[in-house]
Amino acid sequence: MINNQLYKSKYLPIFKRLGIHSVFALIALIVIGGATRVMEAGLACPDWPLCYGSFLPFSHMNLRVFLEWFHRLDAFLVGVLILFKFALSIIWKNEIPNWLPKTYSLLLFLVIVQGSFGALTVINLLDSYTVTGHLLIAFLLLISTISINQNLENDEIKEPLIWWRLLLLVPLLLTLIQSFIGVRISSTWSAHICLSFNKQCLILNSHKLFAFPITFSILLIIATAIYKRSLLNENWKYLSALIFLLFSQIVLGVLSLKTNLNEPIFIIGHQLNASLFIAILTTLIFRNPFSKKGLNHSPNSQMVGINS
Repeated sequence: MINNQLYKSKYLPIFKRLGIHSVFALIALIVIGGATRVMEAGLACPDWPLCYGSFLPFSHMNLRVFLEWFHRLDAFLVGVLILFKFALSIIWKNEIPNWLPKTYSLLLFLVIVQGSFGALTVINLLDSYTVTGHLLIAFLLLISTISINQNLENDEIKEPLIWWRLLLLVPLLLTLIQSFIGVRISSTWSAHICLSFNKQCLILNSHKLFAFPITFSILLIIATAIYKRSLLNENWKYLSALIFLLFSQIVLGVLSLKTNLNEPIFIIGHQLNASLFIAILTTLIFRNPFSKKGLNHSPNSQMVGINS
């Protein structure tokens, strides 16, 4: 049973605002990491955690050094932000839901793991599996942060639509897998080898293949929301964004291949779209599928939404 009194704590708006900043910082972190990878700047700073032995390497600064340096700076700021939220949750633990400090401790652990993978990417000279693990932790941080933000808003949910969440979980998992394959493509040069010599095309073909089940699952979600009209009415902004991101992602993928992966703007845009796609799917999974106003009209309003 949720203690609604704790959800009215004067401290929760602070966590909500910090949570929103965390989401934007994490998306920026993922996109800048993608840009660093595309621009082959992963080893532009040969040491870690400093860059050329300095926090701000003015004497070595160029585009690649800047990307790697800024990527590390953003990661540091994300870590500080999550540590700050964890500290506040301990200080105010009697005034907030008891799951919040525990969840922030998990986020803090993920930040430590993320930093360790960041160090290993330099030490292991951009080993493909290390780079993939680095992205995995970043996505876990993004998904966890969004879930916390939404749970702080969901104080009136009593029976969430499990089937709706499971339906949304399918494209989320598929997109995560496709993103990991995408990292393997860029970190093993398999796409360039495939496009130039028609060899080692399995990874690239697998990445392209995942576009079909993702597209089908999103269209199924849209069709279900249209059939369950209440879901469409309450979530149409998010669903519209999903459709836009889906087709723009396909276009960016095609353009990337048409230009033989020689246009960084298309590849970086592809990474940004994937991050936003994951963020919106996660939001839909954890948010209240109906407005609070709708919940207040009838105690069985959620069941009406299921059976309408």
